Amino acid sequence: MNDIKRLDLNTPDGAQLDMDALYQIAPSAFTESRDEKTGELKRVVNFDALRQLLGDNAVDDSRETYEFRWVGKDAAKAEAARPTDKTLRPVVEDSVDWDTTKNLYIEGDNLEVLKLLQRSYMGKVKMIYIDPPYNTGNDFVYHDDFAMSSDEYEEASGAVDELGNRYTMNYETNGRFHSDWCNMIYPRLMVARSLLAEDGVIFISIDDNEVENLRKICDEVFGENNIIAQIAWRRTDNQPNIGYFARVKEHILLYAKSNSFVLGRLPLSDKAKAEYRYSDAKGLFRRSILLHKTRGRRFYPKKTKLGNILNGPWMVSESEFDRMDKAGEIYWTENGDGQPYGKIYLSESKGQIPNDFWGIEFGTNQRGSLEVEKLFDKRYFDFPKPVSLLSNIVMLGSNKDSIVVDFFSGSATTAHAVMQLNAEDGGNRQFIMVQLQEETPADSEANKAGYKNICEIGKERIRRAATKIKEESPLTTHDLDTGFRVLRLDDSNFNPGVKASPSEYNQQQLDLFADNIKSDRNDLDLLFGSILAWGLQLDLPMETEEVDGCKIYTVNEGDLVACFAENVTDKVIEAMAEKDPLRVLFRDACFDSDDKKINLFETFKQKLDWTEDEAYNNIRVI
Repeated sequence: MNDIKRLDLNTPDGAQLDMDALYQIAPSAFTESRDEKTGELKRVVNFDALRQLLGDNAVDDSRETYEFRWVGKDAAKAEAARPTDKTLRPVVEDSVDWDTTKNLYIEGDNLEVLKLLQRSYMGKVKMIYIDPPYNTGNDFVYHDDFAMSSDEYEEASGAVDELGNRYTMNYETNGRFHSDWCNMIYPRLMVARSLLAEDGVIFISIDDNEVENLRKICDEVFGENNIIAQIAWRRTDNQPNIGYFARVKEHILLYAKSNSFVLGRLPLSDKAKAEYRYSDAKGLFRRSILLHKTRGRRFYPKKTKLGNILNGPWMVSESEFDRMDKAGEIYWTENGDGQPYGKIYLSESKGQIPNDFWGIEFGTNQRGSLEVEKLFDKRYFDFPKPVSLLSNIVMLGSNKDSIVVDFFSGSATTAHAVMQLNAEDGGNRQFIMVQLQEETPADSEANKAGYKNICEIGKERIRRAATKIKEESPLTTHDLDTGFRVLRLDDSNFNPGVKASPSEYNQQQLDLFADNIKSDRNDLDLLFGSILAWGLQLDLPMETEEVDGCKIYTVNEGDLVACFAENVTDKVIEAMAEKDPLRVLFRDACFDSDDKKINLFETFKQKLDWTEDEAYNNIRVI
């Protein structure tokens, strides 16, 4: 064997992911067909068979169906499914505790980033929180106009960044004011859903401008039966005298991926703790009702401490009543008819079930602004969410070992809240923050201080918040992960044309692409691009060693072993095989002859007892 399999560097095709999911629940609706391009057999949907499975629940072209439509929806849906060949490049110099941290801070357009994360994090994220642009008519950065070509849009707006992303303000005079916003949020939610675990949830902050449209979109993406709550949060403790009504609230939509979601509890409020006003040797408790005329369903006689006989209706069975009484779990009153109550102990409380109105005790925008101002000694961010609000959201939506994602990271309040909560409850939650490199205004205090884009503020906020948390809790934060690996979205690591098969090139073209890696890329760029392509998580530990002048990279003790040096020797290959790897990666330039490729396969087969197929499937080249 002298042909090493190439690593697929594109993100998964969204349509293929949907096909795979459908196949899991309806395999009989599939058949095989010959691919016209490759000549290979592939799995395809047999729509007649699928219609038979669905019975009367399928519709073709009915003119009267209920759905939410807007200009550009089909293009937005197609964009969610479209693969990307972009990559994430490590920025070690901006990172904190690079070698040990499990947290990530990713700079770049969040739609592209979410697509890149699919292979590595699909079904692994317990909670997502986002605070997207509110489409107020002057502060919505929009950059996904699918209906216009790139040239047309650039001519119209004259605004592109170094990656070709297009930006403009979505003014209310725009004829597609609401459609543009829907086109922005829709594909991001579609891709984000694939990252959620089956018991995962997503919280979305929004104001009145788009809340109705957002709810319709979420009903479609997550399912209308999967809405858990629409929370009203009082965002301000002021009473602005504007218009006929003071707008003091925002909305937080809470959706689950499926009905297997699990929510946490909130800490008991002072008012709730005041209900625990009785005590015994076990501690403070509050009473629970055992005798209830409406909800009680059981009848049996019980003699009270005052000598009265009560027959019910009881909320518990007689055997359970007797068990509770014997265990001292019943509080007998000594007035009236001597009615008994159950005991609910404060020490056994799992917390408070939240309601759908959150007052200023959850924090306000003013508090959020002051929190950032205290960290920086300047006001660099207008009205960020307060840490207390995000701490409660993270407490509800995650457990102590969850991955928490925020792909509109802004000032990184979510990262701050995750670290704070971990410090308080000993958790090991990981955060993944994603933020577009939006420039700060030239005349702003942030820009004058050297923070040229929002990402610079967000990263520095995490650093300063980490220092503050450790200073305030030095005895409980010695193992707290307050670091983060910084990754930055960029175009492909490879020169144009590398996707083509060698048989499609003439010799002159083959010579041109002999070194297919862009000149500004290094080994870490290639390694992280390959980690994404192979579906490994980006926070895994890695080690480096040098053999015969060639660097060998080992990810997570052998999940991936890679070498990108030119003309690797047999000694290098043997050293890699001794690491007992699950996956092996080289680049084209590692080999100057077919003989070396043959020796490569034979070495791994002998050292690891791999079959021919295992060697072919476990070894890749870029």
